[in-house]
Amino acid sequence: MSNKAASPSSALFVWFSNQPYLLLSLTSLFWAGNMVLGRYVSGHIPPVTMACVRWIGAFFLLLPFAWPYWRRDWPTLRAHVPLLLVLAFTGFAANTALAYWGLVYTQALNGLLIQSAGPLCVALWTLILFGVRLTWAQLLGIAASLAGVLVIILRGDVTALASIEINKGDAMLAAALFIFGIYSALMLRRPVTHPMSLIVFTVGCGALMTVPLALWELASGATLIVDRLTLATLIYIIIFPSALAYLFFNRGIALIGPNRAAPFLHMMPVFGSAMAIVFLGERLQLFHLAGYALVLMGVFVASRR
Repeated sequence: MSNKAASPSSALFVWFSNQPYLLLSLTSLFWAGNMVLGRYVSGHIPPVTMACVRWIGAFFLLLPFAWPYWRRDWPTLRAHVPLLLVLAFTGFAANTALAYWGLVYTQALNGLLIQSAGPLCVALWTLILFGVRLTWAQLLGIAASLAGVLVIILRGDVTALASIEINKGDAMLAAALFIFGIYSALMLRRPVTHPMSLIVFTVGCGALMTVPLALWELASGATLIVDRLTLATLIYIIIFPSALAYLFFNRGIALIGPNRAAPFLHMMPVFGSAMAIVFLGERLQLFHLAGYALVLMGVFVASRR
């Protein structure tokens, strides 16, 4: 056994990779940015094409780092191909294509409201598939954080619910969230491999699944506008909500389980409203602080043992 002390960088990496709350908070931050950008560039990039480019880019970005582990883990991956194909379809192909497609037709407010049901979708699928029930603490935490999400989105005005209109974009986002709940639950049965091997294999399969639909979309007359906004958006979504966020989310689930990890999805509206304050000049108001406090309290309660 070597007596050499671990380098500061490797010690920092080990510490970081064992901080589930930090990893899951960063995941929500990156996914919040993805939703805002997905809505903003809906006229520049066709939705299925964006999902396809996103996962092809993430695959080639991660492949050099994952290759040594992939070669070692290939026998294990090959033995679990059916499960991994389901993970690729639910976590990458269908989920993101539907979400981007839905953002073409709906408002950001509706999208954030639908995303707030994420922890309940995960809890439903873990119950259906594996009989894992929410604890009372998890249920209480989800309820508190959901209340905080509503306070932020509705700006402290409950009557604003009456002005929300449901359309086909909302149905697509709800379907995407429902499908993502399957992915989150099935991560409990993931094969024992290096995290890089698992994510590169499933991302690659998910990318291949979106290619035929993206080609059909472009052949049907959808236009991809190539400009600085498009390139900047694709760079962001490939690196942050794709490569990094899924690595962080998978690691968070591995450390604390899906039911304790899912309430961190409620952090997305928190980060979304904070982005509006920082980048769009929106004023910080009392309802923001009340909503943040409820969400943080709920996530804290739900994610503890």
